[in-house]
Amino acid sequence: MDDDVDLLENTSFMIKSMNYEVITAQNGEEGVSRYKETKPDLTLMDIRMPMMDGYEAFYKIKQYDSNAKVVLITAYYIDEEKHQKAKTMGLMATVNKPYTFETLEKLVQKYV
Repeated sequence: MDDDVDLLENTSFMIKSMNYEVITAQNGEEGVSRYKETKPDLTLMDIRMPMMDGYEAFYKIKQYDSNAKVVLITAYYIDEEKHQKAKTMGLMATVNKPYTFETLEKLVQKYV
């Protein structure tokens, strides 16, 4: 999930090149809805998105499925209080933008 369409498409392309199916969403509300429809093996989600930020989407996903595997992505300052709450709820990792193909590949291999 990311509101930056170019980054979303590039990330999707990188993951597809690793032979995984990819489902995308451009905001938190759409991401939560898509998660409930498909229950993906791993969710990569930007923290800063319109309509519902990544933390709120993460909390909703974890309330729906406590076993959800979620990695948050950010290029901005991390809200320590929200981030700590996410970690206590089972956040897998946090990745800073920009990230490389190798970083993405290691995350996917580790958590899928």
